[in-house]
Order: sequence, then structure tokens, then C-alpha cells
Amino acid sequence: MACAAYSIRGHVKIAAGHGPYALANNDLCGSLKPSVSYSISRSWCNVSSTASRHAAHHSHLIVRNSERWRSSLKASPKDGTIVAEGKITVLVIGGGGREHALCFALNRSPSCEAVLCAPGNAGIAQSGDAVCVSDLDTSNSDAVISFCRKKGVGMVVVGPEVPLVAGLANDLVKAGILTFGPSSEAAALEGSKDFMKKLCYKYNIPTAQYCTFTDPAEAKQYVKDQGAPIVVKADGLAAGKGVVVAMTLDEAFEAIDSMLVDESFGLAGSRIIIEEYLEGEEASFFALVDGENALPLESAQDHKRVGDGDVGPNTGGMGAYSLLR
Repeated sequence: MACAAYSIRGHVKIAAGHGPYALANNDLCGSLKPSVSYSISRSWCNVSSTASRHAAHHSHLIVRNSERWRSSLKASPKDGTIVAEGKITVLVIGGGGREHALCFALNRSPSCEAVLCAPGNAGIAQSGDAVCVSDLDTSNSDAVISFCRKKGVGMVVVGPEVPLVAGLANDLVKAGILTFGPSSEAAALEGSKDFMKKLCYKYNIPTAQYCTFTDPAEAKQYVKDQGAPIVVKADGLAAGKGVVVAMTLDEAFEAIDSMLVDESFGLAGSRIIIEEYLEGEEASFFALVDGENALPLESAQDHKRVGDGDVGPNTGGMGAYSLLR
């Protein structure tokens, strides 16, 4: 999940050490050098549920400076850094394992007065890591903004890709609410595989060879020319299920028909990517960046395929682990 803190302006000081998260106003990350300062105007990162939970156990993070909380800020006599005092209520958007990990970390922060999660899930509610708000329509930006103002929410952390691509972070920032999550423009990296591949090609970032199609006949001819195994992907968001690793031509043709003819993924599959098959380990490395600085977090690997021994179709993710072998 790519995420960004778009409402940060000014100089941010990050203090890292051992212990649980201390998330003051704007950001969260792990594995940072102690007592380092970064000038941040825009930052985004990927956070997996495992990496978040691991970081929660291994780093103590304080992020300082916020226009929204100027009334409760004071300047540090040592370096002039603005330091936030008091505690805030944080709203986490989402209801999966990733959001549970975020709630777990935030709930243990001395800077958080309370953690709310919308919609949350039974595990979050039972753990006591957050108060779940199941009736908040997180697809409606106006409803989320109204809820934040009514409940005195100081910061929103947006987990899922769908509201990010839809522009929830943009709308929250425009309303003056501190938000950890990328703009819809940045979230397009996750929302469109075609957009991401074009970006990779433009900046010479290594990626598998591919072609994009909307016509099933043209897609099938390309598959015949390339041969199997080959990978067929829905261009848009498909809850992690829009990828078919086709080991035969027939499997590839079936995937093309499913997406482009049967519209099994709706608009998300109205355009497909057919990609070179690459064999090997797949892992994610996470970092918080602002265009100039990169702060490394952790790496993680999904348990992706449905069957034991990495067989069967891809799923939306059945867990993940960090500290890769």
C-alpha cells in the first residue's frame, strides 16, 4: 500500500529509538537513525501489516510540526524545531490486517488520545486496539470530513487503495485535516498497472516486458506470439485477485476472456496488461520518501497463492512476514 503525508509543511524532526510508536501529528515509519531532521513537504511509503507491527516493536517515533496544531506547539530552544504538545485522536480508514497493525501501533503511542477505525473488523474490536466505526461511509469524503470535525479527529491514516485512488486524501487535506496517505495522483501507481509500467519505462526502472490491451483478439494474438508461461493482469484495482499466472496458452486465453469479455473485474479489467513471466522470489521493500530523502523501513513478503507450496491462483493476500530469509 503506497501512502503519503500530504499535509506536512516545514521542518520535521524525527527521533528514533526503542519502544512503541510515538506518533505525534504527521507521519509514521520505522528503522530510522536517532535524532535526525528532514525537511519534508511531501512523503509517501508502503506499509505492510507485518512491517507495521514489526516497526511498532522496534522503533520509537516522534514527528513534529503541524499548521493544524499551531495553538499547541512550542519551539525547541535547542534547534528551533516546533514540537507538538498534548494528544490527538487518530482515525484509521480500512478494515484489514494492515489496518489492524496500524491500530496496534497507534494505540501504543503516547501521542494518541484515542484510535478509531472505520469500518474496522471483529479482530480490531475484540483486541481493543481501536474503537470500530462500522457505519461511517468511507467512500464519501464529505461524510468522513464531517465525522472528523464532530469527533475532533486530529489525523487520518488511510490504508486501502480504493479510497486513496478516489481522492480521499486530497479531500481531507483540502479540508485542513492532517492526512497520512497519498494523493489520488500518487495513488495511480497502485490504481493502474499501465500507468505504473509507463512510469518504469520512462525512468528506466527495471520491469518485466509488457503490452496493454483492450481488444481480446489482439491480446490473444500477442500471447500466441510470446508463448506461455505468461502473466495476464487487470489494469485497475481488483483486491489483489486481478493477476493470472498462465502456465499454458489456454489458461491465458481464459484469463483474457474473463477480464475483457465477461467483465469479471468490471471497469478494473476493461484494460489488461500482458506481461513477461519472471520466475523467482517476490518481495517488497518499503521506504518513506519526499523527493529528496529516502528513509528505509522494512521488507516483507506476501503469502500470495492460495495453495500450499505456492500453487493455485493469487489471492488478496493471506498474511505476510518480514525479516526475509
